[in-house]
Amino acid sequence: MNPTYQNQKLTPWAPAAVLSRFRPWVAVGLLWCSACNPDGTSQQADTSATTSGGLEEVTADQKKRADAEFEKSLTEVNPRLAEAIRKGATMEEIAQLKEPIATTPEDALRQLKVGNARFFDGTARRPGLGVNQRRAQVLSQTPFAVVLGCSDSRVPIELVYDQGLGDLFVVRVAGNLADPGTLGSIEYGVQHLKSHIVVVMGHEGCGAIDAALLPAAKQQQEPVNIRHLLDRISPALAGIPEIRDPKSRKREAVVLNIMYQKEQLKKNPVVAAAIKSGKIMVVGAYYNISSGIVEFYQDQGQNVSAAF
Repeated sequence: MNPTYQNQKLTPWAPAAVLSRFRPWVAVGLLWCSACNPDGTSQQADTSATTSGGLEEVTADQKKRADAEFEKSLTEVNPRLAEAIRKGATMEEIAQLKEPIATTPEDALRQLKVGNARFFDGTARRPGLGVNQRRAQVLSQTPFAVVLGCSDSRVPIELVYDQGLGDLFVVRVAGNLADPGTLGSIEYGVQHLKSHIVVVMGHEGCGAIDAALLPAAKQQQEPVNIRHLLDRISPALAGIPEIRDPKSRKREAVVLNIMYQKEQLKKNPVVAAAIKSGKIMVVGAYYNISSGIVEFYQDQGQNVSAAF
């Protein structure tokens, strides 16, 4: 939450005045949310004058009607939020009212499985892509899952799990490494957001893993920062078995790295405390680029793959 706004109170049913604290274009857009279709298009034409900045002027009567429509719609959709605004709650208090779509570790894992099943079978909903849904994100985020994934462009994490804006707190780095940089982001997701699961997600055909399997002399030819990444992966591959089939060997290497990074993550004090309290679970995941299926791993060797 932006500290500039977190303690400011919302004036009951004066959305134009309140939202103008952010930016004028947000203020005008959100003022008319109640008059928009789900896809963000207006239900009625507006013929009011235009200012030099390109924004529509809103008359006092229009504001009053919009406020009344806003109150009525919000009361129907979210009575708790409507009551909080009537009482003059702060923006931080308003943001805290929103709950993630999953409220337990088990439910969070189920949501990821079900979302991936939709992605796999071609029935993805692509939630939260409308104009109003985007505007609603200005106040807060309530992701139910933290995902430590690879930077690979073929692995769009929100799409793979068919989740919308604000549902996933995604941290991406080549090789999905649990290092100080990524751990700081994960700590924030675990301690300050309402997430209930942390997923360490690798994938088929990972270039970082391929590079870590190269001879040491080859790795030394890489730039210093790439070598840093490979040094973080190498311990995971120290015990890789002799596998003749190249594709199988690469898959085994990716899974070993997933499990290694997961165990490193579980040693983090913030993560360990959240696991102990029952707030979160930490799982591994392997994404098959060729099929779209995600396989989940809770413990060493225990596969809890997505249910289809």
